[in-house]
Amino acid sequence: MKLLAFDTSTERMSVAVRAGARQWLADGPAGAQASATLIPTIRALLGEAGLALAQLDAIVFGRGPGSFTGLRTACAVAQGLAFGAGVSVLPLDTLLALAEDARQAHACTQVLALLDARMDQVYAAAWSWSAEAGWSSHGATVVCAPEALTLPAGAPAPWVLAGNAFAVHGARLPAPLQALPRLAAMPTAEALLRLAPAALASGGALPPEQALPLYVRDKVALTTAERMAP
Repeated sequence: MKLLAFDTSTERMSVAVRAGARQWLADGPAGAQASATLIPTIRALLGEAGLALAQLDAIVFGRGPGSFTGLRTACAVAQGLAFGAGVSVLPLDTLLALAEDARQAHACTQVLALLDARMDQVYAAAWSWSAEAGWSSHGATVVCAPEALTLPAGAPAPWVLAGNAFAVHGARLPAPLQALPRLAAMPTAEALLRLAPAALASGGALPPEQALPLYVRDKVALTTAERMAP
């Protein structure tokens, strides 16, 4: 299988190419810089792999949630490259990729994935993994205050928290979550590559025009009154 994968939903840009059993990886700053560096990085990795875009089985990208600028960059690049090469896109949830990164690094199978959403909030989604079924979602991805986070009702233990939100929001987690292990994890392109075969097999590939972001939150700025409120 030949795949290109990238994620620009956080402060780090992550890019990967797979051809059979071999992988080529690169990363760098995301944010505004990703709009200038993502395509050159993709071209460099494809060159190292000896692949043309038209040879890919799909272009895999993190669709969100995450940075609005980063998500727009990823969607635009995935759509443009896919149109030009005549290949499909495979949008995958960034919090699922984060959970997969945590599983690969720490062998955890019950993950509450958390990303810093700014504005005193976190993006959160709960995922369970089994060797038989792969990943299963425990409800929709949410954006909320850290104090409002809960574990899925009736879900079996043990759970871990994984993500990049602990330095900023760790002290604000509710008491039931304070005692859970905290694992650093990110939605990496390498994690997207591991998720891609199952997603493709289940019909996740889409035409380029459907390379759309998953924002979760559609309000990105506070009003003057909100900023001045005590």
